Amino acid sequence: MMKYFVNVGEREFEVEVKEARGELVVTLDGEPVACDFAEVDRAGQVALKVGDNAYGVSLAGTQNDYDVNIAAHRFEVRIEDERERAAHAAERAKNKGGGTIKAVMPGVILDLTVAEGDVVEEGQPLLILEAMKMQNEIGAPGPGRIARIHVEAGQAVAAGEPLIELAAEAEAPAE
Repeated sequence: MMKYFVNVGEREFEVEVKEARGELVVTLDGEPVACDFAEVDRAGQVALKVGDNAYGVSLAGTQNDYDVNIAAHRFEVRIEDERERAAHAAERAKNKGGGTIKAVMPGVILDLTVAEGDVVEEGQPLLILEAMKMQNEIGAPGPGRIARIHVEAGQAVAAGEPLIELAAEAEAPAE
């Protein structure tokens, strides 16, 4: 199963896609959606069926950013999968300095590599989160001091759950 975060204009949708018995099973914000699609040509034309409605869709763009045209209506769409979202969240946190590091996907904390009070450098591993049968090393988004640890090894976490509070370097008291 793969989870995607789809932004259409200012609205965000959570889309999960999995394959079951050769068919795609799609949920939109947790609700099942009957849908099917077929590529019409290699120029970005797609036939899309959602429920009982069928649409001719024209797609243009890059790997994550698309211009989508449906019946002469244009939509700007940005798509991130869970891993891309985690990377972008770390980058945003780095630019802010300090703050709460949150789980970007549900999983289990396999190991904590820091303790409260530790001074860390940008990119230094803080913990290992197992999600979707893969081990994800969560690194410090920037230099600072571990102000608080909200989790422990073996704990299951939900997406968005606080993991670690990091005091920005300027906020970290000198030793």
